Amino acid sequence: MTPQDLVTRMLPPFGGWLALAALALPGGSPLRGAAVAVFLAAGPGAALVGLCGPALRARAARGPVETRRPDFARRSDQLERLMLTFLLSVGAVMVVATVLIATHTFSAQRVLLALTLLTTLAAFCPRLRASPPMPRTRKGSAL
Repeated sequence: MTPQDLVTRMLPPFGGWLALAALALPGGSPLRGAAVAVFLAAGPGAALVGLCGPALRARAARGPVETRRPDFARRSDQLERLMLTFLLSVGAVMVVATVLIATHTFSAQRVLLALTLLTTLAAFCPRLRASPPMPRTRKGSAL
């Protein structure tokens, strides 16, 4: 693992711990709100997308036949990862908040702490490897 990979891998947990530290700022502080909002919108999802990144990059997007743009696959993959990051983050926030509400222990600080711990755990997990492509078989064949 290169130092650049390590920095990229540890950026989402660092954002979470920074958002937790920002809770010490006064309640109406724009810096506090910005740190928390940016982490909640991208932190957990970025760690989870990074976890399955090699598997996502295994198969590039295919463009329409009539499109002859060489950068279609790269831009399509970037947009896919960006949307997946945001939607996984929103989903993680919803799941953690729902669990805390169901257990009658909900507070914004606990949600942020749980998501920061989840993000840190996901950053330390080994990356998922891409599975080899399945051989194409004819319909009804045993292979």
